Formats: sequence, structure tokens, C-alpha cells
Amino acid sequence: MKLIIQIPCYNEADTLADVINDLPRELAGIDRIEYLVIDDGSTDGTAEVARKLGVHHLISLGSNHGLAVAFLAGIRKCLDLGADIIVNTDGDNQYQSGCIKDLVAPVIESRLDIVVGARPIETIEHFSWPKKKLQRWGSRVVRQFSGTDIPDTTSGFRAYSAVAAMKLHVFNRYTYTLETIIQAGHMNMRIGHVPVQVNPKTRESRLISSMPLYVWRSVSIILRSYVTYKPLRTFFYFSLIPGLTGLAICLRFLYFFVITGSGRGHLQSLILAAILLIVSFLLFMLGILGDLISANRRLIQEVLFATRWESYKKNVGE
Repeated sequence: MKLIIQIPCYNEADTLADVINDLPRELAGIDRIEYLVIDDGSTDGTAEVARKLGVHHLISLGSNHGLAVAFLAGIRKCLDLGADIIVNTDGDNQYQSGCIKDLVAPVIESRLDIVVGARPIETIEHFSWPKKKLQRWGSRVVRQFSGTDIPDTTSGFRAYSAVAAMKLHVFNRYTYTLETIIQAGHMNMRIGHVPVQVNPKTRESRLISSMPLYVWRSVSIILRSYVTYKPLRTFFYFSLIPGLTGLAICLRFLYFFVITGSGRGHLQSLILAAILLIVSFLLFMLGILGDLISANRRLIQEVLFATRWESYKKNVGE
């Protein structure tokens, strides 16, 4: 069984050596371990450091494309190299590499397809109080939207089986962490978590340069991912707001028109109700169209997975 540990990097020359030196050289149930560094347009010589450290594989993206793009580029390369299990860790040495054995164990035992390393958020000293609360709130929201029980949904310390990796699709350039969990939940993949430990802080987070911007981007990713997989339900809920409001206004007009006989002065309300009911109908129709598109997308994903699986079998010599 082959394990490839991938490390997406953007200007991580100062910490990459610590990351590589701490990675495991052997693990129970693993025949071969290889390291892959994805250089996402670094300008500090990260690629040169990776070569000097003797990593097995190196991808240079040329310019900065974002964490999600670098992550997917690494996943595709790992599959091309015939990896049975893929572990993703950060280049800033945030996660303790000694926990990799815990990450891969459920995958080796075929109990889970995806394993997320759950950090002890409440005890991490360099996390501010607002950040801890946002992490907790955000993870709770993702659990509700994905139907999973992952307590730390923004953790990038993860293990994937080859089959799970082939099914991954990330449509935003910002981060893969939230979207892939929602995908896994709605695609009925076996996803779980194990507790992991973190190292002392080495630099400021590049994803959270501004807390309001981070919240906005995270919310948009969660909503977009949910709508992608549940369009009919989403637009049905949206259609209820103008629909029920329009219905209430209609009933109000009928009350005045039938009961009190003074409906003539409430024609504006009737026009508003008609507009709201039309908007509600259009939203519901968008949900139906989205559901049809979603069904077509699932078929395309199945074809893409079959193609990747055939290519993977050729790469591993089966």
C-alpha cells in the first residue's frame, strides 16, 4: 500500500524543512511513503528548499493560484503516481506529523474514506477568543449543511482513500476544506475524524487576513456548495418567503373585500400579493431546473470517476 503525503506551499521556505523532517518514514500497514510538495507560485525559494530536502515529487504551478487549486493539483498528481492513500498537511508546520498514523489508520482498515484531523480548538493558545467562537459556529453550520459530524471543518490535515480522492471536486479558489466536507456528506462517502495536535504558531494565517472577509467567503462557499447538491430544497425554502407573504396579503384583501365590503381601497395590496406569488413561483421553478441540472452533473461526475478509475488502474499496473 502506497501513501503519498502532499504539502501545498506558498512561501514556506522557512518552515518546510521542519515539516519534511518530521514526516514519518514508515507506518504500520504502509509499504511505501512518498512526499509531494506543490509550490503555488512561491517567491522565496520554496521549490529550491524542497529539492534540497530530497522530496520525491515536486509540482511548480508557476504563479499563485490559491490553496484550493494547489490542493487539487496535488490530488491529481498523487493519483497519477498510484497512491492508495493521500494525506494533506500544511507547509507552515501547523500540524504534528506524528498524528499521521492516526489519520491513515481508519483508511487502511477500510472503515472510512476521508479522515479529518480535529484540532483541540479551545486549547490552542494563539487562537483568539473570536476565532475560537467562529470556528465552533462555522463547524456547526457545516455539520448541519453536510449531514456529517466533523467538529473541526476548517482543518486541512486530512487523509483520503484513492477512491474518495477521485470523487473530489472543488469549484472555488479560496479553500477546499468546507466544500469537500459538504460534498462528502451529500455523496454518501464515509467521512470521520480523529483528534490531532498542533505545533506552535510559525506565521499569521494567509486565509484569515480579515475576519469579516473570511466569514463572508466561508458563508458563500457553504451556501454555494449546498445549493449545488440540494437545489430543489434550497429554492423551495426561498420561495416560501414571498409565497407565504403574498398569500397572507391575499387573505387580507379577501377579508376586506368579502367581510367588510371595502376592498376597493386595497387594490395595491392585491397587486403586491400577485407580484410576490409570481416571484415565489419563479423561485420554485428555478429549484426544479437546478434539480435537473444537478442530476446531469451527477451523471457527469460518475463518468469522470470511471475515467479516473481506469487511468488509476493503469498507473498502478492492474
